[in-house]
Amino acid sequence: MNFAGSLGPRPRNLEVQDLASFDRLVSGGAVNLHGWHAQSLDLRGRSAALTHVSVEGAMFLGCTFDDGMEATLRSRGALIFPRLEGVPFDPYRATLYTPAELYEGLAAAPYEELPDARIYHWSIQRGQRHRVDATLASALHDHSIGDALDELIRSGAWPRRSIVGVMGGHAAPRGSGEFAAAARLGRLLALDGHSVATGGGPGAMEAANLGAYLSRASDGDLLAALDTLAAVPGFRPSVSAWARAAAAVVERHPGGTPSLGIPTWFYGHEPPNYFATHIAKYFANSIREAILLELCHGGIIFLPGAAGTVQEIFQDACENYYGAREKVAPMVLVGRRHWGQEYPAWPMLRSLAAGRAMADYIHLVDTAEEAVEVLRQR
Repeated sequence: MNFAGSLGPRPRNLEVQDLASFDRLVSGGAVNLHGWHAQSLDLRGRSAALTHVSVEGAMFLGCTFDDGMEATLRSRGALIFPRLEGVPFDPYRATLYTPAELYEGLAAAPYEELPDARIYHWSIQRGQRHRVDATLASALHDHSIGDALDELIRSGAWPRRSIVGVMGGHAAPRGSGEFAAAARLGRLLALDGHSVATGGGPGAMEAANLGAYLSRASDGDLLAALDTLAAVPGFRPSVSAWARAAAAVVERHPGGTPSLGIPTWFYGHEPPNYFATHIAKYFANSIREAILLELCHGGIIFLPGAAGTVQEIFQDACENYYGAREKVAPMVLVGRRHWGQEYPAWPMLRSLAAGRAMADYIHLVDTAEEAVEVLRQR
């Protein structure tokens, strides 16, 4: 999901994202690379192939070439975006992240030394947001993530299901009733044929991704996983211990049901959870929030939360308020007392919806089971 791509007609480009695809296309007789976008390929040893094709109008993003080939390609009309040095991530990446990638080395090293933490610390270095190279790298990265997410959702690799968002507070600890309820919700949604999408962080978000991931496992397996995780209730004081407990569950249950996590390094102190199989992590929180809402055509369920969840409720409400009737998606708030009295978003939401198409799409319930039943009846 890439908003930049929706601003006008998109040319028919060919994205070449791995070396095997490049070799297959060239050996298959390709003679003109116009419109090709080659991303992060090591093209050393391919100079002969590149010499015998037309490269005018081709784009090479973060690729590596034999000595002298880059200058030759430029002189022949190719557009080359160079590799960016000193950046702890690939700005031109072609796929979403996986938990194993962001937590690479977790078994032997502390979280602070792992890719996710290194990227966050790079992003908050003094003066980083005012440097052109850093700004360019993060913008290119977020564009690439949006493009990869869009490709995933449109591809046959992703289940053809409606995507339902689960929003909720990051503070719900493992072992709590709130955490267990969010896990039940994720499980029920997946069993009902929905794909679950969350903000990708801890708390209720982790629980919903966990429930979706283990939706094909037995009830006993889910309860055992909840017990395992309860031994490390939160990511403080140790993200390492928190993530290792989750990794142990995934290791015992490989190949779980796919779900999405869409976190951000803007909240870098909150690590991504290990149960979202596909992670679209952004630097820009505003883009991440908008994309998460845009994806959830099947509706959004809002679990008890505070400021961040309140913001998400009314951001979604704004989309439904001004949207065409055919584009309005269900909004289900879970927790009558929470949303009616403690954080009274419900009265305001109901007032906004009065007389609008969205009035039939807002609901206030008390349990995960009731929330899923609302979606069944849509």
